[in-house]
Amino acid sequence: MSNEQKVAVITGASQGIGAELVKAYRNAGYRVVANSRSLPASDDPNVVAISGDIADAATADRIIREGVERFGRVDTLVNNAGIFTAKPFTQFSMEDWEKNIATNLAGFFHITQRVMEKMEKQGSGHVVQITTSLADNPINGVPSVLASLTKGGLNAATKSLAIEYAARNVRVNAVSPGVIKTPMHAPETHGFLAALHPVGRMGEIRDIVNAVLFLEASPFITGEILHVDGGQAAGSR
Repeated sequence: MSNEQKVAVITGASQGIGAELVKAYRNAGYRVVANSRSLPASDDPNVVAISGDIADAATADRIIREGVERFGRVDTLVNNAGIFTAKPFTQFSMEDWEKNIATNLAGFFHITQRVMEKMEKQGSGHVVQITTSLADNPINGVPSVLASLTKGGLNAATKSLAIEYAARNVRVNAVSPGVIKTPMHAPETHGFLAALHPVGRMGEIRDIVNAVLFLEASPFITGEILHVDGGQAAGSR
């Protein structure tokens, strides 16, 4: 099998934004290595599905080992896997802390470190994090310190890695969403969540997918935190 066709690794790929990213990259001609905690095998020979907790370093090893064995290269990593826990600060439990740190930070660290090693050898690559605009613009009534702590950390890491790897032709960017209409948000909450955005609506999954693809197609952009948030980062209405 030829190694010339580009390959994208996408975490958190079982539903919502991740599942649509898999479709979008396939439609763009990429082969895809998809990961989630539980992910059925794909009927598409150009998609490798790898089940496993991204917070576990062994899962990252499997993604790289099986993905490279099958497709021979890694051109893009989309760090989409993440959890969001909204609670008043003093009500966060140790379990909340451990889960957020494990998925949002350890998961990012393990897979990104391994992918960067491959990209550096290839002499090219692109890494994209999905973060949150709450890290830049907290909202009264949405207590989310763990999201700001972990996803804000990814924003900072994005800029640091972009500078570290710029001369090696590896780009690093982030997409920073507002609240996106995904299965994690019950329909009865949509009115409240829509009102959090200056444009008066929630984002759609395609808004985030389009932003990731825009960064993919923009080779002069690195170190960018692209806000796709209906104006949240600019201020409240």
